[in-house]
Amino acid sequence: MRFKLPLFFFGLFVLLLAARMCHVGILWAEEGLPLASAGQMLQGKTLYRDIWFDKPPLLAAAYLLLGARDGWPLRLAGALYALLACWIAYRFAREVWSQREGVWAAGLLGFFLIFDLPSGVIPVASDLLLLAPHLAAVWLAWKRRPFWCGAVQGIAFLISPKAVFVGAACLLFDFGGVWLMAAGFAAVSGVAAAWLAASGALVPFWDEVFRWGRLYAAAPLTESPLRNGVLRTLNWAGFHVALVIAAIWFLWRSKTWQWAAWCALCLIGVAAGWRFFPRYYFLLLAPITLAAARGFALLGRKRDFVALLLLIPATRFGPRYVYLATGHAEWADTAMDRDSRRAAALTRQLSHPGDTLFVWGFRPELYVYTHLVAGTRFLDSQPLTGVPADRHLTQSEPLETTAAHVRREELARSNPTFLIDGLSLYNPHLAIARYPELRAWSAHYREVARTTGTIIYRRE
Repeated sequence: MRFKLPLFFFGLFVLLLAARMCHVGILWAEEGLPLASAGQMLQGKTLYRDIWFDKPPLLAAAYLLLGARDGWPLRLAGALYALLACWIAYRFAREVWSQREGVWAAGLLGFFLIFDLPSGVIPVASDLLLLAPHLAAVWLAWKRRPFWCGAVQGIAFLISPKAVFVGAACLLFDFGGVWLMAAGFAAVSGVAAAWLAASGALVPFWDEVFRWGRLYAAAPLTESPLRNGVLRTLNWAGFHVALVIAAIWFLWRSKTWQWAAWCALCLIGVAAGWRFFPRYYFLLLAPITLAAARGFALLGRKRDFVALLLLIPATRFGPRYVYLATGHAEWADTAMDRDSRRAAALTRQLSHPGDTLFVWGFRPELYVYTHLVAGTRFLDSQPLTGVPADRHLTQSEPLETTAAHVRREELARSNPTFLIDGLSLYNPHLAIARYPELRAWSAHYREVARTTGTIIYRRE
C-alpha cells in the first residue's frame, strides 16, 4: 500500500480538480462577498473599517492569496485545499489506527467533497475553510500538543465563529492541556486583535462580525426550526448513509465516548442558528468521516455492501458535473449568477476609468465582474435594510432598525458613479425608494440599462 500512496493522492487531486473545474464559470453566493472584499483590499481599503464584512478576517485573506481572482485560480485553490483536508484526515486516522484507516478517511472525505450539494462543496467559503483546521486541531489534541492545538483553534476562529465547537472537541481528547491550548489560542488571537486595533478596525470588526452575527443567529428562517432541522439532518444522513452506518459500527464496537461526544458537539454546532444549510454540515463531516474510516476497517466482508451505498450521492450529484462539463450552463441554481454577469458586461460598456459602484441587494459578485471600486464601505444592502441575505428576496422584516437607519444616512452622503439594483425586482418591499433617507439620494441616478433581475443606474 505504501508505494501506491502518492498515486492515490494524485488521483484524488485529479478528481477534486476536475469536479471544481466544471464550475469554473460559476461564482457561488458564499464566494462573492469575500472575493469582492479582497478585491477592495487590493485597492488599498481596510477590512471592517472601509469595507463592511460580516465574516472573520481570514476568509477574506484567503482570497487575497489568489489576487482576488475568480475562474480557474479559485477552482484550483479549492481543489488544493480539499486535498489538504484529505491529507490531514489520512494522517490523523493513520496515527490513531493504521494506514488502512488513513486511506479510508482521505478517500471518503474526498468523495463527499465532490458528491454533495454543489452549493456546499464547491465554494471556497468559511464552512469549507474550517474543515482543515478542525481536523488538525483535534489531531493535535489527540497527540497531546496543546499549545499548537490552541494556535490552530485560533486560526479556525479567524475563519468561522463555529470554531468554538472545535475547541470544545479538542478538550475531549486533552482536557489537561486546557491552559496551554488557551495560550496558543491567545497568541494567534492577540496578533489578529493587534492588527485590527492598529488599522482602526477593531470596533467595526466587533460590530459587523459579532453583533450582526448574533442578530442573524437569533432569527431562524422558519416558524418550525426544530422540524426543519430534523428533516434536513435526516436528508443529510440519507445521502451520507454509508458514512453513518460505518461510523455507528465503529462507535458501537469501540465504546470510546470521546468520538461519540465529538460527533454530538458538531451536531450541536450545525444546529446553532437553526438554519441547517447544507454547508453547515461540514462541521459534522469531520468526525463522522474519521469514525467511518475505522468502521469500514472493522466491517470485514460487510464493508462492500455498505460501500455500495456511496452510489446514492454519486448518482444524485454526479450527473450535474457531466451536465456542466458538456457546456450546459442553463441551471436554475446559477440563474442569478448569470444575470449578474450580463449586468456587469453592460456596466463595463458604460463605465470609464475612475468610476465607482454600489450594489443594492446581496450581489457582491458584481464588484468582481465589473472590476469597479466600491463607492461606499457597504458592498451589499444587508446592513442598510437590516434584512439578511438568506431571506431578503422574499421577506422584508428587519432584524435591526436604528443602526440600519444610521447606515442609510451614511450611504446618502456617498456619490458612487453606478448604482446597480439587484433586489427591487425580486422584492419591491425592499426597494430603495421605500426608504426616506435614500429618496433624494437615489433621485440623482437615472436608469441606463437593465437585465431580467437587475437595474443599472448612473449618477447624473
